[in-house]
Amino acid sequence: MTDICPEAFVSLASELADAAREVTLTYFRRRVQVDVKSDATPVTQADRETEARLREIIRNAFPTHGIIGEEEGSDRPEADHVWVLDPIDGTKKFITGNPLFGTLIALLHEGRPILGIIDCPALGERWLGATGRGAFHISGGRNERVISRPCPEIATATLYTTSPEMFAGSDADAFARLQRASRFPLYGGECYAYGLLASGYADLVVEADMAIYDYLSHVPVVTEAGGVMTDWQGAPLGLESGPRVIAAGDSACHARALALLRGENSG
Repeated sequence: MTDICPEAFVSLASELADAAREVTLTYFRRRVQVDVKSDATPVTQADRETEARLREIIRNAFPTHGIIGEEEGSDRPEADHVWVLDPIDGTKKFITGNPLFGTLIALLHEGRPILGIIDCPALGERWLGATGRGAFHISGGRNERVISRPCPEIATATLYTTSPEMFAGSDADAFARLQRASRFPLYGGECYAYGLLASGYADLVVEADMAIYDYLSHVPVVTEAGGVMTDWQGAPLGLESGPRVIAAGDSACHARALALLRGENSG
C-alpha cells in the first residue's frame, strides 16, 4: 500500500516551520515597515522574507512540486503535489505585538490536503497533521498526539471565529443563528483556534472571507485528530474551494452546525 504522505514530506514540512519561525521571530515586536496591499490587508518584510525562504527550501528539496503562497502567488499549481503557504497568518496581530499569529503550511496531493502545519512561533507551539499518521501538538520538546473531543450538541459547544466582520449579508445571518445556539462564542483565535479544536479544547470554528492559504493547512490537523472540516455545503476542501469553512471536533456537531448555517432544522 502506497504511503500518501511519506516521512520525507513530513520532515520537510517541519523544516519549513522551523525556518519560518526563525525569520518571523527576528522581526516580532520590532519596528517594521507596514505596507497595505490592494485588498487593504497589511504586509511586512517579515511576511515577504518568510515566504521567500520557504519557497527556496521547497524548490531545493522537490523541484517538481508546485507552490502557492499569499505573497508571491502561484508556481506550478497544476503539479500533483502543491505546497500552500501563508507566511504570517494574522499579520495585524503580528504588527501589534500580539503572539496569536502563525505560519501555515499545507501540502496537497491531486488537489486535496494530505499534510498541514499550524506553527505559532511566539508561543512555541505547533500542530502537525498528516494523512494516515495522526495529528500532534509539539511544544517544549514534547510531541503529543491530539484527539478532538466529543460534543454532539451545539448548545454545549464552544464556537470560535476570528472576527464577526468577516460575515456579511446572508453569511452574517447564518453565523448569527449558529452563534445564538452555541454555549460560548469567542472571537480572535486566528489559526490558533483550529489547534485548540484538534487538541479537544474547542468544538467549532466557523469562518468566511478566507483564501485557501488561510485554511488548507488546518484540514489534516483537524481530520487526523478525529474532527471534520468542510465548506459550508459540507464539501471537501481543496485548491478550488471557496471562502467559507467550518471545522468541528465532533461529526454530529458538524452536521447540526451546517444545518443552522443553511437555515434548516438542526434536529
